[in-house]
Amino acid sequence: MDAAGAAEPAAFRRGRRLAVDVGDARIGVASSDPDGVLATPVETVPGRDIPAAQRRLAALVGEYEPLEVVVGLPRSLNGGEGPAAAKVREFARQLAKNITPVPVRLVDERLSTVTAAQGMRASGVSAKKGRARIDQAAAVVILQNALETERVSGRPPGQCVEAAA
Repeated sequence: MDAAGAAEPAAFRRGRRLAVDVGDARIGVASSDPDGVLATPVETVPGRDIPAAQRRLAALVGEYEPLEVVVGLPRSLNGGEGPAAAKVREFARQLAKNITPVPVRLVDERLSTVTAAQGMRASGVSAKKGRARIDQAAAVVILQNALETERVSGRPPGQCVEAAA
Protein backbone atom coordinates (compact mmCIF):
# COMPACT_ATOMS: atom_id res chain seq x y z
CA MET A 1 0.00 0.00 0.00
CA ASP A 2 1.19 3.49 -0.73
CA ALA A 3 0.84 6.49 1.62
CA ALA A 4 -2.75 7.11 0.43
CA GLY A 5 -3.71 3.51 1.19
CA ALA A 6 -4.03 2.43 -2.46
CA ALA A 7 -2.59 -0.86 -3.59
CA GLU A 8 0.63 -0.37 -5.55
CA PRO A 9 0.80 -2.03 -8.96
CA ALA A 10 2.88 -5.19 -9.15
CA ALA A 11 6.36 -4.85 -10.62
CA PHE A 12 6.67 -5.16 -14.40
CA ARG A 13 7.65 -8.71 -15.33
CA ARG A 14 11.00 -8.81 -17.10
CA GLY A 15 11.19 -11.01 -20.18
CA ARG A 16 10.75 -11.07 -23.93
CA ARG A 17 7.24 -11.38 -25.35
CA LEU A 18 6.03 -12.42 -28.78
CA ALA A 19 2.88 -11.04 -30.37
CA VAL A 20 0.82 -12.63 -33.10
CA ASP A 21 -1.62 -10.89 -35.45
CA VAL A 22 -3.70 -13.69 -36.99
CA GLY A 23 -5.14 -13.02 -40.44
CA ASP A 24 -6.72 -15.26 -43.06
CA ALA A 25 -3.77 -15.08 -45.45
CA ARG A 26 -0.87 -14.01 -43.22
CA ILE A 27 0.16 -14.01 -39.57
CA GLY A 28 2.32 -11.16 -38.35
CA VAL A 29 4.82 -11.79 -35.57
CA ALA A 30 6.59 -9.23 -33.37
CA SER A 31 8.96 -9.49 -30.41
CA SER A 32 9.86 -7.25 -27.51
CA ASP A 33 13.25 -6.68 -25.98
CA PRO A 34 13.86 -8.50 -22.64
CA ASP A 35 12.97 -5.33 -20.70
CA GLY A 36 9.56 -5.09 -22.41
CA VAL A 37 10.18 -1.57 -23.68
CA LEU A 38 10.20 -1.85 -27.45
CA ALA A 39 8.32 -4.10 -29.87
CA THR A 40 9.92 -4.90 -33.24
CA PRO A 41 8.73 -6.90 -36.27
CA VAL A 42 9.95 -10.50 -36.62
CA GLU A 43 8.36 -12.06 -39.69
CA THR A 44 5.16 -12.77 -41.59
CA VAL A 45 4.06 -16.41 -41.49
CA PRO A 46 1.79 -17.72 -44.26
CA GLY A 47 -1.62 -18.26 -42.62
CA ARG A 48 -3.62 -20.41 -45.04
CA ASP A 49 -2.01 -23.70 -43.89
CA ILE A 50 -2.88 -23.59 -40.16
CA PRO A 51 -0.82 -26.66 -39.09
CA ALA A 52 2.27 -25.26 -40.86
CA ALA A 53 1.67 -21.83 -39.31
CA GLN A 54 1.34 -23.39 -35.85
CA ARG A 55 4.62 -25.29 -36.37
CA ARG A 56 6.43 -22.11 -37.43
CA LEU A 57 5.09 -20.19 -34.44
CA ALA A 58 6.17 -23.02 -32.11
CA ALA A 59 9.66 -22.83 -33.67
CA LEU A 60 9.75 -19.05 -33.09
CA VAL A 61 8.75 -19.60 -29.46
CA GLY A 62 11.64 -22.08 -29.14
CA GLU A 63 14.03 -19.58 -30.72
CA TYR A 64 12.95 -16.46 -28.80
CA GLU A 65 12.07 -18.18 -25.48
CA PRO A 66 9.40 -15.63 -24.56
CA LEU A 67 7.79 -15.11 -21.18
CA GLU A 68 4.45 -15.28 -23.01
CA VAL A 69 2.79 -14.94 -26.40
CA VAL A 70 0.06 -12.35 -26.90
CA VAL A 71 -2.47 -12.91 -29.66
CA GLY A 72 -4.57 -10.05 -30.99
CA LEU A 73 -8.31 -10.67 -30.59
CA PRO A 74 -10.35 -8.87 -33.25
CA ARG A 75 -13.37 -7.14 -31.78
CA SER A 76 -15.86 -4.76 -33.32
CA LEU A 77 -15.67 -1.11 -32.29
CA ASN A 78 -18.47 -1.71 -29.75
CA GLY A 79 -16.45 -4.55 -28.17
CA GLY A 80 -18.47 -7.43 -29.61
CA GLU A 81 -17.00 -10.57 -31.12
CA GLY A 82 -17.86 -12.09 -34.47
CA PRO A 83 -16.69 -15.05 -36.57
CA ALA A 84 -13.13 -13.67 -36.87
CA ALA A 85 -12.79 -13.56 -33.07
CA ALA A 86 -14.04 -17.14 -32.75
CA LYS A 87 -11.45 -18.24 -35.32
CA VAL A 88 -8.65 -16.43 -33.45
CA ARG A 89 -9.77 -17.91 -30.11
CA GLU A 90 -9.52 -21.42 -31.59
CA PHE A 91 -6.12 -20.61 -33.16
CA ALA A 92 -4.89 -19.32 -29.77
CA ARG A 93 -6.14 -22.46 -27.95
CA GLN A 94 -4.25 -24.66 -30.42
CA LEU A 95 -1.14 -22.47 -30.08
CA ALA A 96 -1.31 -22.73 -26.28
CA LYS A 97 -1.40 -26.52 -26.61
CA ASN A 98 1.58 -26.51 -29.00
CA ILE A 99 3.83 -24.26 -26.90
CA THR A 100 3.06 -25.44 -23.35
CA PRO A 101 4.29 -24.29 -20.80
CA VAL A 102 4.58 -20.80 -22.39
CA PRO A 103 1.32 -18.95 -21.66
CA VAL A 104 -0.80 -17.48 -24.46
CA ARG A 105 -2.86 -14.35 -23.75
CA LEU A 106 -5.61 -12.80 -25.86
CA VAL A 107 -5.50 -9.00 -26.04
CA ASP A 108 -7.89 -6.56 -27.70
CA GLU A 109 -6.53 -5.59 -31.09
CA ARG A 110 -9.14 -3.05 -32.19
CA LEU A 111 -7.68 -0.69 -34.80
CA SER A 112 -4.20 -2.27 -34.72
CA THR A 113 -4.11 -2.83 -38.49
CA VAL A 114 -5.46 0.68 -39.15
CA THR A 115 -2.80 2.16 -36.84
CA ALA A 116 -0.08 0.07 -38.48
CA ALA A 117 -1.18 1.08 -41.99
CA GLN A 118 -1.24 4.77 -41.05
CA GLY A 119 2.25 4.51 -39.57
CA MET A 120 3.59 2.79 -42.66
CA ARG A 121 2.03 5.37 -45.00
CA ALA A 122 3.44 8.18 -42.84
CA SER A 123 6.91 6.67 -43.17
CA GLY A 124 6.60 6.52 -46.97
CA VAL A 125 5.94 2.80 -47.49
CA SER A 126 3.64 2.27 -50.48
CA ALA A 127 0.45 0.24 -50.09
CA LYS A 128 1.78 -2.40 -52.51
CA LYS A 129 5.10 -2.83 -50.68
CA GLY A 130 3.38 -2.52 -47.32
CA ARG A 131 1.00 -5.45 -47.84
CA ALA A 132 3.75 -7.95 -47.08
CA ARG A 133 4.70 -6.12 -43.87
CA ILE A 134 1.37 -4.80 -42.57
CA ASP A 135 0.76 -7.93 -40.48
CA GLN A 136 4.15 -7.56 -38.76
CA ALA A 137 3.43 -3.88 -38.13
CA ALA A 138 0.02 -4.78 -36.66
CA ALA A 139 1.72 -7.34 -34.37
CA VAL A 140 4.10 -4.57 -33.24
CA VAL A 141 1.10 -2.33 -32.40
CA ILE A 142 -0.60 -5.18 -30.50
CA LEU A 143 2.56 -5.93 -28.52
CA GLN A 144 3.37 -2.29 -27.76
CA ASN A 145 -0.19 -1.79 -26.45
CA ALA A 146 0.07 -4.97 -24.32
CA LEU A 147 3.39 -3.81 -22.84
CA GLU A 148 1.96 -0.39 -22.02
CA THR A 149 -1.14 -1.93 -20.46
CA GLU A 150 0.99 -4.09 -18.18
CA ARG A 151 3.29 -1.22 -17.28
CA VAL A 152 0.33 0.99 -16.27
CA SER A 153 -1.79 -1.68 -14.53
CA GLY A 154 0.97 -3.85 -13.09
CA ARG A 155 -0.91 -6.93 -14.34
CA PRO A 156 -0.44 -9.13 -17.41
CA PRO A 157 -2.57 -7.88 -20.31
CA GLY A 158 -5.70 -9.56 -21.67
CA GLN A 159 -6.91 -13.01 -20.72
CA CYS A 160 -4.98 -16.26 -20.46
CA VAL A 161 -5.92 -18.97 -22.98
CA GLU A 162 -6.53 -22.54 -21.88
CA ALA A 163 -4.82 -25.07 -24.15
CA ALA A 164 -7.06 -27.07 -26.48
CA ALA A 165 -7.81 -30.61 -25.33
